[in-house]
Amino acid sequence: MFGERLKLARKKAGFSLRSLSEALDRKVSAQAIGKYERGEMMPSSGILTRLTKVLDVSLEFLLSEQVAELEEIEFRKISGTTVGDRARVKATVIDRLQRYLAIEEILDMDSGAWKAPKFGNRFLGKEDDGETLAEDLRKEWKLGIDPIPNMTSLLEDRGIKVLILPLPGKVSGLTLLVRRPRHNDRVPVIVVNENVTLERRRLTLAHELAHRLIDEKSPVNHEKASNVFAGAFLVPRDHLVREIGKHRKALGYQELIQLKRMYRVSAAALLVRLKQLGIIDESALVYAFQTFARKWRSMEPEPLEPAGEEGKHEVPRRFERLCYWALAEKLISPTKACELLQQPLSEIEKGLKGPAENNADSGE
Repeated sequence: MFGERLKLARKKAGFSLRSLSEALDRKVSAQAIGKYERGEMMPSSGILTRLTKVLDVSLEFLLSEQVAELEEIEFRKISGTTVGDRARVKATVIDRLQRYLAIEEILDMDSGAWKAPKFGNRFLGKEDDGETLAEDLRKEWKLGIDPIPNMTSLLEDRGIKVLILPLPGKVSGLTLLVRRPRHNDRVPVIVVNENVTLERRRLTLAHELAHRLIDEKSPVNHEKASNVFAGAFLVPRDHLVREIGKHRKALGYQELIQLKRMYRVSAAALLVRLKQLGIIDESALVYAFQTFARKWRSMEPEPLEPAGEEGKHEVPRRFERLCYWALAEKLISPTKACELLQQPLSEIEKGLKGPAENNADSGE
């Protein structure tokens, strides 16, 4: 496991075996580093410390056994990512998950409690079957037909780890499974790009959830079927028809903005959903994208996250909450909390005790 982590960290940092040896002032040869990576030998404690500094990774990243392997990694638009991009993402995911799984272990919690639906992975005969899959999952999870206020919390409550990370360029998200040592189950993880709008992040979460539910043997375009599922899951047919009617010849701007805020999806995705359900026809959709909605695919109108608050809404909170639980119960020290949460001690103390009281009137 150490060798695989070292190789990943080296690729993340952009080193070849030879250039890493040079960065280590040739204290260790390229051949020796290759042996480390193949598991044929281990570095001394001094070299190990130098490796962490040169590669900018923690000792825990290289040595922890919380994560044995990342499996079934599916990058969206992988053609636009480099080997270095993928290594950086994998390394960051491993680092986050090791800390997440560590705190769950301290609290004696079941990390593999993925509440998969009873119907299991669904075999789809056509892309439009994604609609039925979304309806069935809503029934299974007892969500009714109302809009989902927080997709991140919903998935975390169902046992899926959600990570919001700075992903490369056009990569909107990825899904994967984490295999842990001495465990038979695998932990499902969805990663979304923090550099996109909240509207798109929510759609990506729903899209990646679909990939976790659709039988890989289904003879359909899985990307299209997942898009259908995402639209149906976030914007349920019955609720939308109740709000806007079965058939419309025209739509007003403010009506669409209010609907997008209700369902918390992008305005462009909402228009596509209206066409998908036959509420508007193809000509109305084309007219919209040629006129008032012509920039909506690249620029979100009246975004859910105001300027200056990008990436601050619907973020994962469970890991942080578990850390403070363990800290309050004295299962971990403040120093360990700093390490897990990657925050300074002053922030940890504020999170545990609350902000310091204003002493402006203490002289009275």
